Amino acid sequence: MSDSSASPSQPNQENLPTGAAAPPLAFDKKNPFPAQVIRKVLLNGAGSKKEVYHLELSLKDSGLTYLPGDALGVFPLNRPKDLQAVMAAAGLNANSKVGEKTLVEALERDFDITTLSASVAKKYLAATENEALREAMEADGGAAFKEWCKGRQLIDLLEEYPFAGWTAEAFTSILRKLNPRLYSIASSVAHHDEEVHLTIAAVRYESFGRNREGVASCYVADELQEGDRVGIFFHTNKNFRLPESSDTPIIMVGPGTGIAPFRSFIEERVATGRNGDSWLVFGDQHAACDFLYGSEWEKYLAGGQLTRLDLAFSRDQEEKVYVQDRLRENGADVFAWLERGAHFYVCGDATYMAKDVHQALLGIIAEHGSMSEEEATEYVNQLKKSRRYQRDVY
Repeated sequence: MSDSSASPSQPNQENLPTGAAAPPLAFDKKNPFPAQVIRKVLLNGAGSKKEVYHLELSLKDSGLTYLPGDALGVFPLNRPKDLQAVMAAAGLNANSKVGEKTLVEALERDFDITTLSASVAKKYLAATENEALREAMEADGGAAFKEWCKGRQLIDLLEEYPFAGWTAEAFTSILRKLNPRLYSIASSVAHHDEEVHLTIAAVRYESFGRNREGVASCYVADELQEGDRVGIFFHTNKNFRLPESSDTPIIMVGPGTGIAPFRSFIEERVATGRNGDSWLVFGDQHAACDFLYGSEWEKYLAGGQLTRLDLAFSRDQEEKVYVQDRLRENGADVFAWLERGAHFYVCGDATYMAKDVHQALLGIIAEHGSMSEEEATEYVNQLKKSRRYQRDVY
């Protein structure tokens, strides 16, 4: 009989590596540092349709450091309601054993109980020999089942093709490991000693009659509280770095949470007295409630640490305006900055935004540099080769 009412262990209170006796450089992906949450703040104001959190973590006693442009790996935990739903659908007892752990402890920390991948479905079929699932996976050469999986998760597979014969060991054997998530760092250690900051948007959506939530982002949003600890490690990103010279101008294009590394860039320049010109192009939905770190940017602008600020709030007027539109409007200035050696950075959505910004950049160079399409493409390629065009997209 299923014991789906059993409560999973509380997040960040048990089973985290203490690292107390480890040498300072021992913390990495295999041995994450249990960083304490110093502060968690919702950045959006009233009326926003978004939910973006500013998270501050302590690095005290870790011996860890980082550079602007690096990312932070965060080990999430599966949340209680998701654990309960999966165990109930699989007909499993939360207190059954997986090695030395209870099932609920293992599922909470070790396994991906959300993602529905082809490999998981194949293992599910091999373990259950469910004929209805076999027929579905073989129909149309597998195309129909692949389409069915889009927008669905493991819980949908469990409920659509139930199996009553699971053991805890057999069930966990079909699952993938719960992987850490990488987030662009939103702080400079030169500005915030022994701290690292993140900018995380909670992912929530509805599909096929069920509310869906991002594993890591909603773990941060809903479960992680000030004083809790979370396993972290640093991921070096050598392809997203400030220019070596403090005098080199920088153009930063970062809508939404893409703003994160540019906060670290400006903090680094302010803390180290590097005064090269800087231009930020930021976009989101509404100026009144979605201007992430708005007061900081306005302070930097007023103080001269930020040379220029252009904003694109897409829903504040009838016609939507995006960061690529602001770039085109100011194309002559963009090209002039590039001609005097500016580095051009883009951070954020890879599917649409980064592609649109790239096309805008090509158009700007062609128009204001009086170049053909081929010449503009070569100009951009040279920017990439000289590491003056860098992207951190996801």
